[in-house]
Amino acid sequence: MPGEKLALESGAMRHGTRTVAVLFALGAATGTGAEPWPHWRGPRGNGSSDDRAVPVRWSPLDNVRWKLPLPGVSGSTPVVWGERLYLNVSDGEVISLWAVSRADGGVLWKRPLSGGDETTRKGNLSSPSPVTDGETVWAMTGTGVLRAFDREGDPLWRRDFQADYGPFGILHGYASSPFLRSGRLYVQVLHGFHTDDPSYVVALDAGTGETLWRVERPTDAPREAPDAYTTPTALERPDGWELIVSGADYVTGHDSATGRELWRVGGLNPRSNPMQRIVASPVVLGDLLLAPSRVDPLTALDASEPGRPTVLWRTREGPDVPTPVMNERHVFVLRDGGIMLCLDAATGETVWGPERLEGGTYSASPVLVGDRVYVTSESGTTTVLAATDRFEVLAVNRLDEYTLSSLAVSDGQLFLRTSEHLYCLEDEEAEETGGA
Repeated sequence: MPGEKLALESGAMRHGTRTVAVLFALGAATGTGAEPWPHWRGPRGNGSSDDRAVPVRWSPLDNVRWKLPLPGVSGSTPVVWGERLYLNVSDGEVISLWAVSRADGGVLWKRPLSGGDETTRKGNLSSPSPVTDGETVWAMTGTGVLRAFDREGDPLWRRDFQADYGPFGILHGYASSPFLRSGRLYVQVLHGFHTDDPSYVVALDAGTGETLWRVERPTDAPREAPDAYTTPTALERPDGWELIVSGADYVTGHDSATGRELWRVGGLNPRSNPMQRIVASPVVLGDLLLAPSRVDPLTALDASEPGRPTVLWRTREGPDVPTPVMNERHVFVLRDGGIMLCLDAATGETVWGPERLEGGTYSASPVLVGDRVYVTSESGTTTVLAATDRFEVLAVNRLDEYTLSSLAVSDGQLFLRTSEHLYCLEDEEAEETGGA
């Protein structure tokens, strides 16, 4: 039932007792004072931004600062640091990394990442998103190639995971993005449909590409259920942080220094569904950890006690492809069919919804920008909702171009990627009045 509560400790919510540590150096480090969007889920790794200056309304002719033509579709989200954007681009069989000027949308440079691109259901093997710290950009492809470049496009190093560790055995093409933290890149390969090789997690030295550790991640998940398209995230601890990996019927916490598995919570596939692959990534806010599965269940963990997370609640009203977003009070869940729900973060009970949004099918993940939630459909329709305990549509914006990529947010601008263009969206009136 919606909001089914398990192990709810006196109804108390403890996730707000510790502030969320910012995962990347921000602010002045960009050189512009703007908060960057260095990872597909933003500076906090959870799809949220405090930027309240971004536009609420736009059209093909209104509030478009520039648009850059693209050769085709990709699920890869652009990342932003200072005056540059980076994005994976698929063009025929070749996957490239593009650096783009934030000022005018001009392409600064293009660098090949890998050949061998192919269609994988909706998308292709360009789906992993890059990550950057402003000086270096790292880009992964679904072919298993990971490359590092400096900001001018000079190559630094290259790795090939399939050459090093064996072929990927994931049914619909590898799509997890690398995770950057403290000078290390973390890469997960959770697979099993087309292979008997074990799944694993790897930590690399971000400067050299050298493997620092590699650990296997065992599972008893059946058939396709070992496959995961998720991206790892971080859970802060008083003495450090844990790497969170979700997929293959479990969510696990790992020692970030060694990769050692510290804890494991199951129940992500209670009926042993052989097709229960997981696409939506784990989300952390303070001590609250969300672990989506394939709609049923969405699990919320109280992770306040190191090494011993407990199930706070489970609900059958979870997402499939889009990763949820949340604030301290609410969890916003978007389903593929355009069904939107708001859940109480403490209990999992439904606050509002289900409500059907226009736009058809949704694959992009919602973003939380201040007190608004932005959700973009595959048809290029972005609905802006109030992030409150009342369902309220603030705007419906249509571009009518096929879209798989999630929005990026930085310094009063939204970056929306379609199969035809990369759009820079900005409130023209705010720019003219100096933001007044």
